[in-house]
Amino acid sequence: MPTFVLMTRHGPKSLHDSMSRKQMGKEWLHKVRETCPEVRWIAHYAILGPYDFMDIYQAPDVETAHKVSLISRSEGALEAESWQALEYKDFLEVLQEIGN
Repeated sequence: MPTFVLMTRHGPKSLHDSMSRKQMGKEWLHKVRETCPEVRWIAHYAILGPYDFMDIYQAPDVETAHKVSLISRSEGALEAESWQALEYKDFLEVLQEIGN
């Protein structure tokens, strides 16, 4: 299955109260799991920089990745982007295939 990285940014109000943030996260994950049961979660990180959270997951197709991003936006993320990722060993194979 293809791997995706979901980058989300939330408003300041959603990051001030740890209990409500935890509840929001649970509700978001429940909705994603209900809508996209085939998604396999690999990692979830709180990060520094322009985004607040990074999730790494596998989805069967790009349409499912779109759903994950859309659910994130509908559940309170100000921004949500899903980027497709390729493992480094697979990247090297692609590079070799094109003759570099």
